[in-house]
Amino acid sequence: MTMTPSNLWYKDAVFYELNLKAFFDGNHDGHGDFQGAIQKLDYLKDLGVDCIWLLPFYPSPLKDDGYDISDYYNVHPNFGTLEDFKEFLHAAHSKGMRVITDLVLNHTSDQHPWFQAARKDPNSPYRNYYVWSDTDKKYQDARIIFLDTEPSNWSWDDEAKLYYWHRFYASQPDLNYDDPGLRAEILKILSFWLEMGVDGFRADAVPYLFEREGTNCENLPETLEYLKELRAFVDQNYPGRILLCEANQWPDDVRRYFGDGDIFQMGFHFPVMPRIYMAMRKQDSSDLRWILDRTPSIPENCQWCTFLRNHDELTLEMVTDEERQWMWQEYAPEPRMRLNLGIRRRMAPLLDNNQAKIELANALLFSLPGSPIIYYGDEIGMGDNIWLFDRNGVRTPMQWNAGKNAGFSTADPSALYLPVISDPVYGYQQVNLADQLEKPDSILNRIKKMIAVRKANPTLSQGDFRWANVNNPALVAFYRSDQQQTILILINLSTAEQPVTLPLDAHITAFENLFTQKKSALSDQQLQLQIPPLGYFWLKLS
Repeated sequence: MTMTPSNLWYKDAVFYELNLKAFFDGNHDGHGDFQGAIQKLDYLKDLGVDCIWLLPFYPSPLKDDGYDISDYYNVHPNFGTLEDFKEFLHAAHSKGMRVITDLVLNHTSDQHPWFQAARKDPNSPYRNYYVWSDTDKKYQDARIIFLDTEPSNWSWDDEAKLYYWHRFYASQPDLNYDDPGLRAEILKILSFWLEMGVDGFRADAVPYLFEREGTNCENLPETLEYLKELRAFVDQNYPGRILLCEANQWPDDVRRYFGDGDIFQMGFHFPVMPRIYMAMRKQDSSDLRWILDRTPSIPENCQWCTFLRNHDELTLEMVTDEERQWMWQEYAPEPRMRLNLGIRRRMAPLLDNNQAKIELANALLFSLPGSPIIYYGDEIGMGDNIWLFDRNGVRTPMQWNAGKNAGFSTADPSALYLPVISDPVYGYQQVNLADQLEKPDSILNRIKKMIAVRKANPTLSQGDFRWANVNNPALVAFYRSDQQQTILILINLSTAEQPVTLPLDAHITAFENLFTQKKSALSDQQLQLQIPPLGYFWLKLS
């Protein structure tokens, strides 16, 4: 493998969230699969992807898009076989890309053999793998996450004659981490995939692993202790592999999941994401500054993960009630655009299909602290279909070209797992990869350029972050610096041109635009620039 030997590879990495069923159909049955994804690895390599994050591909009744697992040790037939997975992993590695998979620790499907055995027999060792009660009044302080569909976190099971606990859908009973047998089983699952060569896991919904009366059953000390054990196991047996934490919490709460650098190496920065959209719509950087200012520092070996969109609704859990109402009003004016505590739309429709806005959002994503994650299709500005069930509107087939089924599959259109987007604005005839590859100024090529510039300047992934002193709320202005260099990021959120006058340190005599390579001398230690509407500069100071 042509890769950094460093165990800190994830700090410089660009991640790509790949929804296997949506990516490319290799066996012409209307579902994307591993054989299809293998054929598209060169595209990802060319884009500049370092690590692919695969959404769940395990056997599952697919009531929650595969997050309801019925077998942790295999591949859903829609996606191929375990051999296909190994071939995909080997192919990605041979091209210098890593692969992390989704590890769903919190719950299984109710179809999982463990749950089926647990229901039938009170003496089964599996009974204790789940959380049971003869009353639905326990743990009353825990919130309900899927407000739109679930009236309670407890559901009655006719066979066991007991209630079982679930933080998500009723078809996803929560696992009981107080049981030593379950904990041993989880280590076996980790080893199974790590032995195969997987580079790590995105651990799904980790704040909810333990339940304690009188608490909200989130971020409990027991959960952190347990996760520390998982990390120690991985470090000891598989050094260089990573754990990425999905905890949709405030930065201070997520900070606990890094521990002393001994729990998760990475954690999603959920609250930054909605505030990028807030800043853009208000043409004001205050909300973004506020959340970054209250983001605590993290251990040297840890890294935030930043993103603009993913496979779920754009979550508004980490904003105030007023901010949520404002976001809904601005970004989801039609009721159908809303879901749970969020918005079921993709990035391009949220940003009015305006290329300048899409570039600007990405210019933030690739320059703010953290490792960026691209959600498949966002790199070409794909649209959504809000009329599809649940969150399927942002999970439609990748649009490769203007041919049949957007080049995703040769199957009959009626056989596709979901219809391709075909509306007049975002339909695959208008928005597809083949067209964008041809146009030097397409969204795809602009994002590709940002990734290339980021890779050529590791300061953007590992450097310190500090605000630049500009008294203009329409600007996002900050420095990223390390021993090697200082880069000044200037982003104009406004639709009007903005002047910048910035005093710089005495030793700085010139600056270079990292996108155009154009160098300019400084006069009187002052940087003076006009930033075009929705414009952005990444300037290397020298």
